[in-house]
Amino acid sequence: MLESAARRTTELIRDLTPEQLIGPKLATVNPPLWEIGHIGWFHEYFILRRLYGYPPLLARGDELYDSIAIEHERRWDLPIYDRERTLAYLDEVRERLAGRLGEGLASAEDSFIYQFTVFHQDMHNEALLWARQTHGLPAPAFEGAGPLPLTGGGPLPGDAEIPGGLFELGASGDDRFGFDNEKWAHPVSVAPFELARAPVTNAEFAAFVADGGYRRSELWREDGWAWRSGCAAEHPIYWRADGPRGWRVRHFDRWQDLSPHQPVIHVNWYEADAYCRWAARRLPTEAEWEFAATRGPGDPSDQSDYPWGDAAPTPGHANLDGFALGCADVAACPDGDNRFGCRQLIGNVWEWTADTFAPYPGFAPDAYREYSEPLFGRTKVLRGGAWPTRTRMITARYRNYFEPHRRDVFAGFRTCAVG
Repeated sequence: MLESAARRTTELIRDLTPEQLIGPKLATVNPPLWEIGHIGWFHEYFILRRLYGYPPLLARGDELYDSIAIEHERRWDLPIYDRERTLAYLDEVRERLAGRLGEGLASAEDSFIYQFTVFHQDMHNEALLWARQTHGLPAPAFEGAGPLPLTGGGPLPGDAEIPGGLFELGASGDDRFGFDNEKWAHPVSVAPFELARAPVTNAEFAAFVADGGYRRSELWREDGWAWRSGCAAEHPIYWRADGPRGWRVRHFDRWQDLSPHQPVIHVNWYEADAYCRWAARRLPTEAEWEFAATRGPGDPSDQSDYPWGDAAPTPGHANLDGFALGCADVAACPDGDNRFGCRQLIGNVWEWTADTFAPYPGFAPDAYREYSEPLFGRTKVLRGGAWPTRTRMITARYRNYFEPHRRDVFAGFRTCAVG
């Protein structure tokens, strides 16, 4: 896992110029060169230094790469190390981490913190990808990248009837890993509901745009309308009208025809919520989403790690790990269906839910105390992972969370019937 995450980080920045490694100052992304230095510092701080008492490897590391102490807007102005020194630092940290594991089964403490820090790197690698998209940089070249997994491409209309019931929301002590905000499993009752078999597509969202959805204030929450008015949004951020060709969409540095049956992506919570009002639909609650996503093919009372059961994801189950370098059609990956016929609950696009991010009963922060707690009450929950999300990290219980105005993340949504 350490080697895999490190290879992805290198692939994401090796072709960037010195200017691109810093980039313009924006509120939603970090300077890529600062971000990879922070990745190495995080590994070093939480394992080598905090747990095992190693001395710092960088004289100025804490002054440069502590994301809690260093305000976002300051990161462009710091005297950070150059690419070669930063990558050498990451290599040194990784070698020390691997070297101290030794042979045999890792301790419970090592098992948790090594996974946590690798998953932290995976999250930043996904952020580096959306930074490349934000800046209009070329798509990266990933070892093992290939064509989109279009097995069963096209649309997938209709709803699945989900019977609801009592289930355990969250992670249990038997799970291989659990983030602090997933702890601990607790009983929640879900009423029967109807959930779309697939995420909302580009074609479906284009109909909302064509019907004046961005200009009709009655479709928007008050805070959503304030956001829409403040930025004068008329359509998703990377779309543009192109006369008889219809909508075009920017994918990294290239403009291409909008694929009608791929999920709409790079829309924020406000846009998703407005679409739902227009379509007389609603977003699923977080509990509804997890109930549907843990309904594998076994006994109806069993809960599974994924919609298809407990087997690790394959390309037939889900579009993950970034190798496709984009979304597949919403009917792709039929092996990933849940018991009721919902597809792509895992992979392709993160899915906004109705809920504000909040702690589960008895919440207590883990080693990285700022991972979840400061974001409670300020962000909306997303579920399921997107095309760059790593297979090793995502499960049906994983909770992501972003401010409702964020359009840069790889987010879409699916809807529920009202009533």
